[in-house]
Amino acid sequence: MAAANAAAAAAAAAAAPSATLLGLDRIPEAQPWLETGPFWSSLDRATAELDPPFGVLSLDALRHNAHDMLRRAGGTPIRVASKSIRVRSVIEELLQLPGYRGVLGYTLAEALWLAETVDDVVVGYPTVDRAAIRRLATSPELAARVTIMVDSPAQLDVVDAVLPPALREDIRVCLELDASWNSAVLGHIGVLRSPVHDADAAASLAQYIEGRAGFTLVGMMAYEAQIAGVGDKPVGKPLDGAVKRWMQSQSIEELHARRASAVAAVRRVADLEFVNGGGTGSLESTHDDGSVTEIGAGSGIFGGHLFDNYSRFTPAPAASFAMSIVRRPAPDTATILGGGWIASGPPAPDRLPKIVWPAGLSMAPRESAGEVQTPVTGRAARTLRPGDRVWMRHTKSGELAEHLNDYVLVDGDTVVGTTPTYRGEGKAFL
Repeated sequence: MAAANAAAAAAAAAAAPSATLLGLDRIPEAQPWLETGPFWSSLDRATAELDPPFGVLSLDALRHNAHDMLRRAGGTPIRVASKSIRVRSVIEELLQLPGYRGVLGYTLAEALWLAETVDDVVVGYPTVDRAAIRRLATSPELAARVTIMVDSPAQLDVVDAVLPPALREDIRVCLELDASWNSAVLGHIGVLRSPVHDADAAASLAQYIEGRAGFTLVGMMAYEAQIAGVGDKPVGKPLDGAVKRWMQSQSIEELHARRASAVAAVRRVADLEFVNGGGTGSLESTHDDGSVTEIGAGSGIFGGHLFDNYSRFTPAPAASFAMSIVRRPAPDTATILGGGWIASGPPAPDRLPKIVWPAGLSMAPRESAGEVQTPVTGRAARTLRPGDRVWMRHTKSGELAEHLNDYVLVDGDTVVGTTPTYRGEGKAFL
């Protein structure tokens, strides 16, 4: 974001109503986002002095999501999934709320950075970053705060190749269990992560880790992406939704039994501190699995439009971004500068940003969301002029921060400051 934008927003920071930057300890009394037009109009008015592109965090929506996720988790602690946020101030304030505990990071370099102020960070994916491994292995403080993920002896070999056990700190390790479902009807359902699928394989790897010098097995993880990351009520696709609900009910039953068996087998080998599972979309069902001690979740904090396709909950649109109209190539078409902020995953329309305001706009099908321009059509396009704005929501949550140096903070109808993203702090981890 341009320096002028940041300066204009920061000038209002003194008006912030909370002792903390975000005031996440407060539960909002109203839900203004339920009235779509007034909500987006209010954000537009509050940020009228700022030049797009910029991103906004609606603090009341953010507070609602933070507390609603705790309600849905039913008392199971939530480990904050940092990849779905990528804003350090949000992560740190969530950890001040009872019910949030620790961070689930996505790279070791990120985990080491966060561990400067956070005392419990689990890296959600294996690492082969030699410089980061060396830093972890030579710092008693970081080695006590950071846990790496493994699903194979080869990942331990990488650590030992950097520094052998005699020359480094013991490394905390989390064993990842594959949570995908091998359906007789649908085939493999889920993400391709760990090769460790059953209790015997988990126990075997646990025994190997325990018998190897320089490593301590402290946790297990099993991420059920086919439940947490798949909407069971896709808009306009009732048959698809019925299939997904059936798939998820079958997968939940299979996974809970298999995960419980694997956790029990590993606990006979090692004294586990935690068993992590789930995500924003599976808070309820993961809570129901008694073998899980914590749930990794973060996307629901910002409420990307991916979650519009879920029947179990509806997060508030806490994060959004504004783009400018710069030209009119035809009477019924206006063109946004930029807009191609595409989410990861299989290329499909549901990876595109969702236009939310003004109502009645759609992307030109032969161009869609482009790197430098996004033409829009529809009745609202007829009245848009250069300098007008279009508001969008990102599909996922954390990836939006990769395009922004900071978020503008809006409390009610007032800009109260800004907060930097990872990018704004000069960090690009992946």
